[in-house]
Amino acid sequence: MRNLIPVIFIVSVMFVLLSIFMTLPVLFLAGSEAPNAMAFAESAAVVCGLGVLGIVATYNQPRDLKPRFMFVLTVSSWFIIALFSSLPFYLSDLHLSAADAFFEGTSGITTTGATVLSGLDNMDRDLLLWRSILQWIGGIGIIGMFVAVLPFLRVGGMRLFATESSEWTDKALPRMKTLSRGLLFVYVVFSVIAVLTYWFSGMTLFDAFNHGLTSIATGGFSTSDLSMGKFNDVILMEATLFMIIGSLPFFLFVREMHGQHGVLFRDQQVRMFLAILLIVPALLTLYRWWVSPVPFDPIHNYAATLFNVTSVVTTTGYASEDYSAWGPLAFVLFFFLMFVGGCSGSTAGGMKIFRFQLSLIILREQLMRLLHPRAVLTRNYNGRSVSDEIISSMIAYTFIFLLCLLLITVALAAMQLDFVTALSGALTSLTNVGPGLGEIIGPAGNFGPLPDAAKWVLSVGMLMGRLEILSVIIVLSPAFWRG
Repeated sequence: MRNLIPVIFIVSVMFVLLSIFMTLPVLFLAGSEAPNAMAFAESAAVVCGLGVLGIVATYNQPRDLKPRFMFVLTVSSWFIIALFSSLPFYLSDLHLSAADAFFEGTSGITTTGATVLSGLDNMDRDLLLWRSILQWIGGIGIIGMFVAVLPFLRVGGMRLFATESSEWTDKALPRMKTLSRGLLFVYVVFSVIAVLTYWFSGMTLFDAFNHGLTSIATGGFSTSDLSMGKFNDVILMEATLFMIIGSLPFFLFVREMHGQHGVLFRDQQVRMFLAILLIVPALLTLYRWWVSPVPFDPIHNYAATLFNVTSVVTTTGYASEDYSAWGPLAFVLFFFLMFVGGCSGSTAGGMKIFRFQLSLIILREQLMRLLHPRAVLTRNYNGRSVSDEIISSMIAYTFIFLLCLLLITVALAAMQLDFVTALSGALTSLTNVGPGLGEIIGPAGNFGPLPDAAKWVLSVGMLMGRLEILSVIIVLSPAFWRG
């Protein structure tokens, strides 16, 4: 129990911060367009009360957080915050079930973007704003977790991106604080730029604010059932740019800011990520032109293709139209694009670009060993040696990812969901993409019609995907607690 005291203290502080954010929808709307003000007030009071109680109970206790209990802190904080983030939805005038409220809150804090709600164009503005704020909070939380926590925990090959700030020593603490301030500064600046850009391009200030927050967070929540299809091609291209920015490593932006010019575009994962977004939309646009039975507008269709491909690859989850209706090739292509994700150290989900690159390195190594059995081969990535430990961790992550994909798909199929809905639903939850494929949960639908049991399963899948799965498996293993 003594080891859990620092975990309880830190989570309690997070509760107090979360309660402050819960007051923002009412404050921003000055109460005039906040019909759910009482729901937010009650939620904030409950969360703040629990936070203060936890702080008081642990304040005078020793708070030396042991490294292994970083797993407990990481996993418990995301699950508990997701639970309490759903309170405003549950207490609101929408009268959502517990499953729907938890699904919406989890989708928000994990920046997944899947939703059970419809009628967004006429929905209460305070709830729309809370959805966007949740995704913005989740985005900065994800960046901090990937830069400072997961490399330290050696999860899924993240050790490859360990920085000086990942060394949990007194000497590294000042560097960690500097990096944290830099990440927050960059995140806020890009968010403000996105809001102003959308506003100047014709969005209302309310729409611009919401989409600015969810674009940089690669979250995908919108204020309209049409998602970004409500807006013109210029705004689609702007959104494409901001989704790309949100999917790049934010710690490299900080390094650029501190004078290390060029590090962003010298990074191997950034270059492969941009290459995918350069090649795939161009080829898919040509395919759409080839199969189109009607006159084809190349500029508009390229903008729509680039936007939707970027949305799926970056796991944002916006949609400008139903891309699952673009033909069989597009349908299959979007399914596999759901696996990709953005760069490590970004707000994006997915399997991450670097894991595909490491897989290619391993493949090349094995082919060379077949041709030259006695050759001495080096294994480098971004100028750093890739150890067997990193490769083993990456392989373990890939295996457990596919196993979880199988188990969630089987569970959803057992609830009488069709194959496409079950498989794409499982995949989109684990990769935090947002919409799935098919008529029910595709870009033209939502997750509302699914049974409550499916929503609980998918909510857990979203949290596991955001936590890189291995962290959750470790905390749930009996060996962890016996140690």
